[in-house]
Amino acid sequence: METAVITGGAGGMGLATAKIMGRDHRIVLADVSQERVDAAVKELLALGLDASGVVCDITDRASVDRLFASARSHGRVRAVVHAAGVSPQMGSAELILRINAVGTINVTRAFLGTAGAGDALVNVASIAGHLQPAVLEPTRTYQLAFADVAKFEQRFVRLVNLLPKKVRPGCAYSMSKAFVIWYTRRIAAALGQRGARAVSVSPGSFDTAMGRLEERSGSGEMLEFAALKRFGAPEEVAEVLAFCAGDKPGYLTGTDILVDGGTKAGLNIKGMIAIARGL
Repeated sequence: METAVITGGAGGMGLATAKIMGRDHRIVLADVSQERVDAAVKELLALGLDASGVVCDITDRASVDRLFASARSHGRVRAVVHAAGVSPQMGSAELILRINAVGTINVTRAFLGTAGAGDALVNVASIAGHLQPAVLEPTRTYQLAFADVAKFEQRFVRLVNLLPKKVRPGCAYSMSKAFVIWYTRRIAAALGQRGARAVSVSPGSFDTAMGRLEERSGSGEMLEFAALKRFGAPEEVAEVLAFCAGDKPGYLTGTDILVDGGTKAGLNIKGMIAIARGL
């Protein structure tokens, strides 16, 4: 049986994805908390799934390398769903950028090292990454992700720190998720040379611990513009994540899939500005 690595797999959409992918993959969960990892693995084992867990700090490349080494000891790592991340209420702008942006680089590079034909990487972005006008994206800073990750992080933090202190975490979140979308598109060619794929998925407002934490900071307000006037269930986005990471959509790569209940479709410029200020 082939292996799927799921970061942020101890809860929310990560754990929901593990339950689906565990039907035909050996699951290796990663989370920063040993207690959460143990509880999630216990839940998967109770369902009759083949699962194990690894404590991993995705901001530390050595820690990510150990995660993948552990996963490969069980066999071929065919798929990675990178769901680990933090939202504006969970830390400083610096921490948000480090986890969401640098963490994505570390996981992607570790996967790229041994990716082969039929393998797939799915990075979880966010609707927040779609609220920043493309013309304002700091692509010169983004480019540093391929040349100098330390300088990339320093430049990114410097950009965010030019903003008023109150809005920095929200802006850091939006910028970091816009980067995930951009970076996934850019890395697709390198993976394609190996016959592998890379896709990003951008959830909207979901009924997870993180989603509810952000309810008063913009995610609840988004529902006013959505076609579906409710929070999404983790299992609903998990179906999309698992499909993208599966072997059936073999021609799907280099793109982002928005799973937002029709929120962006209902947003006008005024609404986008209002929500962006709240993120």
